[in-house]
Amino acid sequence: MEADKGKHKIAAGDVALIGVMTAVIIVCKEVLSFLPNIELVSFWIIMFTLFFKWRVFFAVPVFVLIEGCLYGMNIWWIMYLYAWPLLAILTYVWRRQKSVWFWSVLSGAFGLSFGFLCALPYAVVGITDNGFRGGLYAGFTWWVAGLPFDIVHCIGNFVIMMILYQPVRKMMLKTHFLSDN
Repeated sequence: MEADKGKHKIAAGDVALIGVMTAVIIVCKEVLSFLPNIELVSFWIIMFTLFFKWRVFFAVPVFVLIEGCLYGMNIWWIMYLYAWPLLAILTYVWRRQKSVWFWSVLSGAFGLSFGFLCALPYAVVGITDNGFRGGLYAGFTWWVAGLPFDIVHCIGNFVIMMILYQPVRKMMLKTHFLSDN
């Protein structure tokens, strides 16, 4: 009977941790919402994935659902369904990296690619309305129009990670937040 228990069983502490992770992400996003494309969501998803591993895959969908409830589940929201989990997956794949430069570049690259990821639903809608060529045009124009914001997003993510990674990592290690599970 004991052997049947899963390695990643969710305990009450995990549920609380998932709630705290979600709350931190949402509060930080809302506090900085007056700044275009400057956000701590990428930072926290990376850090929470590094420290809490598989548990982040429960916090990210809760965050996405709450964002949809706060701002409406429109076409922009569809992108959140795959973009934020993608960042968590990429982080999990490279979780053994310790370099601030590595995480800053990943975070910056994610910020730069965010507009491209956002353009995908617009391309799909364009394809359904105007055929393949129309879809590519819709997605491409959406992406190109947002490039200045993506550049800001890239720089912001890079700088935020460069500044906060070491102190937050040290604090989390010092307070024993590192989970081996």
